[in-house]
Order: sequence, then C-alpha cells, then structure tokens
Amino acid sequence: MNLFNQVFNFANTSRLNISVSKMMLASAIFGLAFTSCSDEETVAPLEEQTTEISEVALSSEIDTAANVIGDVIISAYEAQESDELGRMASSDSGIPSCVTITLVAEQNYRQLTLDFGEEGCLVNGHLLRGQIVMSYTRNPEAQQVLLTYDLIDFYFNAKNVIGSKTLLKELSNENGNPQFTHTLDLTVIWPNGAQASREGLRIREWVEGFGSGIFSDNVFEVTGNWTTTFVNGNEHTYTVVTPLRREVICLYFVSGSVDVQRTNFGGTFDYGEGDCDNAATFTFNNGTEVDITLN
Repeated sequence: MNLFNQVFNFANTSRLNISVSKMMLASAIFGLAFTSCSDEETVAPLEEQTTEISEVALSSEIDTAANVIGDVIISAYEAQESDELGRMASSDSGIPSCVTITLVAEQNYRQLTLDFGEEGCLVNGHLLRGQIVMSYTRNPEAQQVLLTYDLIDFYFNAKNVIGSKTLLKELSNENGNPQFTHTLDLTVIWPNGAQASREGLRIREWVEGFGSGIFSDNVFEVTGNWTTTFVNGNEHTYTVVTPLRREVICLYFVSGSVDVQRTNFGGTFDYGEGDCDNAATFTFNNGTEVDITLN
C-alpha cells in the first residue's frame, strides 16, 4: 500500500515535488510514518500521521532556537574578547543595538548579561525576550574556554525556552580552526501548552571569517547528534552524516546531510551541493527520493 497516496493524494511515483515553509523545515516529509509494504499492511490513521507531522515541525523550531542562542552567545563572547584585546569594534557584530549588555569583571572572571527587554528585541529575524546570562574565566593563553549560560525568563518567537548549559570553545581544532561544542539541554514550551525537550551535542567549526570582526562573513560547519523528546514519550533522533555548512548570509544550510530516525520511519535529509538556495531532498530508507522547496 502506498502511504503517499493517502497523505498527499498523488499517483504512485519514485520521485515527488513538495513545497513547504521554512519554519516547517520539511515536516511534511519527516513526519511520515513510512513502513515497508505487504499484502497485510495497513496505513497509519490520518490522525496519527498528523500528530507525527506536528511533532517534527515543533522539533525543527527547537533547531532554529538552538542555532540563534548559539549565535548570540558566540557573538557576545567574541565582541567582548575583541574589546579586551583593544581591537576596533565592528558595527556588524551580529548583536543589534536593542540588546542591553552588562559586564561584570572580577580578575579573570567575566559575566555578560544580554537583556532583550520585556517587549523583545529582533535578532536575525527572530523576536527574543528575557535574558541570557553567560559567564567564563578568561585566560588569553588557554586553548579552551568553557562558556556557561543560563536562560532567564527567555522567550524565542513567543516560545518559552528553559535551559542552563555550556559551550566549549577550542581555539584551534585538528584543522586549525576555532570550534564550539554546544551541549544541548533545552525545554521548550509553546503558547498552546505543547512541550518538548532537546538533548545532545552540536559542534560548530568556524571555517571562515574568524578574526575579521565582521558577522556577515562567518561560515560554520555543523556536526553532532541530538534527540527531541515530547511529553507523550515520542522521540526523534538526528545524526549529522555530512557537515552542515552554514553561511550566515544565507537563510538555509547550503550543503550537508542529516540521518533522521523515529519509530517506523527513517531517511536522509540533504541540503545540496553548496548553492545558497531553497532546494533540498529527502531520501527514504527504501530509496524513494523527494524534492523539497523551502519557501
């Protein structure tokens, strides 16, 4: 039995074209409960399929929140280090003027409070509200710096994000590039009461733009693995297969792939070969490939 016929009302085909919104991040694909066909097989109820699609859509929103939180923390740290070293401040730091930054400096200890205000502040197209409090011990000679952060009454696009975790900065990895390892431990509560948690590791290698002081020329390659768990017990697991290349001037990852697994479903999501465009593909475990346009 062909699951696509029931969900999308399309004819049997080995390749489909689908257009989905950026915020859904291909949730119409990830949410399908794909199983092998047999004479006795039955298709999952439409209500169950809808629940799965909804959960993956929510999971993609957590991805976006985690990315932006990481961006802000890294940008604030790099700006503070530039100031400490007497470098000229850049107007393109990635942190807008609506963010109030308060510094507490005691010997080598540094605490930065990023206050986005009660009304919120627009950061890279997202409305942030509340505070991020980050701290670290400064040692210019150290090869690693551990950044600890707390989210205080923090909201990301109206979603309450709760978490206190770390980013470990390595001044130089095996490739000679700066690298941030983000330990993920976040809980997100949506305005409608939906709730999910995210645990895992996201490793960001800074491959271009380091030291320029210009946010817009930064390029990162992201690897890692993470799990999203919902209050009903459903889990989604993600493992980066090919590093996700993130050019901050582009709205989307320009290349890389992620292995996606959940109950009765799996496949690979691929962002392409390096073009800054809205084209991607998803390949199911049985080889069926789907073209995706991210709008």
